[in-house]
Amino acid sequence: MALLFVAFVISATVIGTLIMRKYQMSRLKPTPPPQAQEAGMLLVTLFFASPDGAGLVREAREIDACSDPAECAEQVVDELINGPVGEMSPTLPASATIRSVRLDGETALVDLGKEFAEGLPGGSNAEMMAVYSVIDSLSFNFPRIKKVKFLLEGANAASLGQLDLREPLAADFSLEKKQ
Repeated sequence: MALLFVAFVISATVIGTLIMRKYQMSRLKPTPPPQAQEAGMLLVTLFFASPDGAGLVREAREIDACSDPAECAEQVVDELINGPVGEMSPTLPASATIRSVRLDGETALVDLGKEFAEGLPGGSNAEMMAVYSVIDSLSFNFPRIKKVKFLLEGANAASLGQLDLREPLAADFSLEKKQ
C-alpha cells in the first residue's frame, strides 16, 4: 500500500511539473526570427494601385530594421512615396513629403506636406487609392495600428477631394485586387 502511495505522489509531481512548465511556456511572447535582426532588414508589404487602377495590389519591400514602431511606419510611407518596383501604379505623388508619423494608441497620425494633396491626379478613385494604400500598408504591417488619421501641414485634414478625412479611417482590404 505504501509503495502505491509513493508511486502516486511521484506521478502527481511529475505531471504537475510538466503542466506548470507548459503553462509558463505559453505565457512567453514570441521573438522575431534571429536572421531578421542580424540582417538589419525588415520585410514589409506595400499596397500600390493595380496597373488598371481598379484596386490595390501587394508588393514586398525590405526596409531598415528599427526599434521604434513610428519610425518603421514612417519608412513604410516613404517607400509608398518612392513608388512601386514592378508593373503597379504609384498611389502617392513622388513630390509628397512626410512631416511625421506618430502613434497614438491604435491610431497612426500621418502628417504629410501639401505636395501630397497637390500632386494627386484628379478623381475620387486616385484619392481613394492614395489614402487606402497608406492605411492598408500600415495596418497590414503593424497589427497595433487599427486606424490612420491624416494631417496636412500639421493640421487636421478635413477631406481629400470627395473623401472625408475628419475621422481616423480603418483599413479596407476589400480594395485589394487578387492577381
